[in-house]
Amino acid sequence: MRMRRLVSVLLMLGLALVMFKGLASASETPDPSGANTGNASDLGLKDPAAPTLQEVADAVGHAKVSINFTWVLICGFLVMFMQAGFALVEVGFTRAKNAAHTMTMNVMVYAIGMLAFWACGFALQMGGVGALGTLGGDAMLNKEFTVNIAGHAFGLFGMKGFFLSGQSLSVGIMAMFLFQMVFMDTTVTIPTGALAERWKFKSFILLSICIGAIIYPIFANWVWGGGWISQLGKNFGLGHGGVDFAGSSVVHLCGGVIAFVCCRSLGARIGKYNKDGSVNAIPGHHIPMALLGTVILAFGWFGFNAGSTLAGTDLRMSIVAVNTMLASAAGAATGMGYYWWRYGKPDPSMMANGMLAGLVAITAPCGFVTAPGAVIIGAIAGVLVVVSCLFVEKKLKIDDPVGAISVHGVNGAFGVVAVGLFADGTYGDGWNGVPGTVRGLFYGGGASQLYAQLVTVAANLVWVGLATAACWFLIGKLVKGHRVSKDVELEGLDMDEMGVKGYPEFQLGGGGGGHAAAVAVEAEPVSAPVTARAAEPAT
Repeated sequence: MRMRRLVSVLLMLGLALVMFKGLASASETPDPSGANTGNASDLGLKDPAAPTLQEVADAVGHAKVSINFTWVLICGFLVMFMQAGFALVEVGFTRAKNAAHTMTMNVMVYAIGMLAFWACGFALQMGGVGALGTLGGDAMLNKEFTVNIAGHAFGLFGMKGFFLSGQSLSVGIMAMFLFQMVFMDTTVTIPTGALAERWKFKSFILLSICIGAIIYPIFANWVWGGGWISQLGKNFGLGHGGVDFAGSSVVHLCGGVIAFVCCRSLGARIGKYNKDGSVNAIPGHHIPMALLGTVILAFGWFGFNAGSTLAGTDLRMSIVAVNTMLASAAGAATGMGYYWWRYGKPDPSMMANGMLAGLVAITAPCGFVTAPGAVIIGAIAGVLVVVSCLFVEKKLKIDDPVGAISVHGVNGAFGVVAVGLFADGTYGDGWNGVPGTVRGLFYGGGASQLYAQLVTVAANLVWVGLATAACWFLIGKLVKGHRVSKDVELEGLDMDEMGVKGYPEFQLGGGGGGHAAAVAVEAEPVSAPVTARAAEPAT
């Protein structure tokens, strides 16, 4: 075996020498087109004719980092495209009279959240993370604010990188900023669907700033930026600390908790609940649009999860991608099947939310579980989202037009816990500075990792819940209430809030809802469904 490895190494070195000698020769030949402006010195070779072993190693190392850069940036572009998916899902699941308002929130949340994250959010999240290993080893983000309790250091937030000043020439930090920014953008987008059809645009802008600048970055620092949750393993022996491969807690649970707190305060849409507490359906105006958005989200999710290797040279990416695909399929199938079994119809909205729930749930454990484990996680998520949507709507009396609380909040928490249950111990050696691989309860790892995951969920609920409540209260004082007037809500938010209709050439009515349609919904209870969007057959 050793001899075979030695032969392989020698062959690779020989191939590298031939390649570099060929490149050096090519660089000495003038290019008539002028297109070839490179030369052997670009490869760091002092003597192209006889490169040293160190020079070859340096060149190979540079190529490896370049591959990682390309991978991270391309995956970041994919995650950015998920914004289109969120926009289509939310607009499709809401009414036509609010289409321009809902779509505008989904476009502007990208710009507003990004600027807030650039100004201070990125620094709070990553300012103390240390060396960016896969992206060239840049260690300029090296200042974490910590407090010492009982002899243990608790990292709370970063202190370098504000406005990206001082790091403008660091290509590694720029790549990391782009990738982390689009993840933050996903979080700040989630509440726009839950609060749609009655939320003031001014309130939306200010809350988006708060999420991008403070709420999201602080928790992200605790898990991904070297903060205290990531150190639970080193400080207290809880597994590898809080483990979240791609954001079930950092991204989705954050967004779900924000949506829950704000929805509970904002109240239901007019006509959603009758005086006796019974529920009326308010169908979305464009189900095909919502389903197309779901497919776009599933596509972008490959960048979300596989990109979180932060290395195009980490071949675990194929396992991550397949696990992501399998969980989404299982979630869609069980979401459809459970609803069909319970209510007699395979509701398209629950198929979509089942797929998204599977994706959310697999996001934290995608790098640590087997393919059967991914299917099980996705299947549970598909049922869980249906049960949760019904519970939130019927029992808690919270009106969430797109099911964001259940998709992102409930299944975000489940995904985090799933790491402590299903991690199979084949990956993650040295994760968060703890020797050994990540192993869950079902694979002989004991309950240690599970405890760390539960602490992660609890910390999220406390910090994000309290911070959101405080920001929501202050914003309400500034804009004199978060909710549009009754007349504006009945007429539709497009003209009053945006100054333009989403569908100006059509006479809105029925499910699309102009003023008369909305009044009819308010006055005459609909004896049908009680899900977020679809009908439950009368018994």
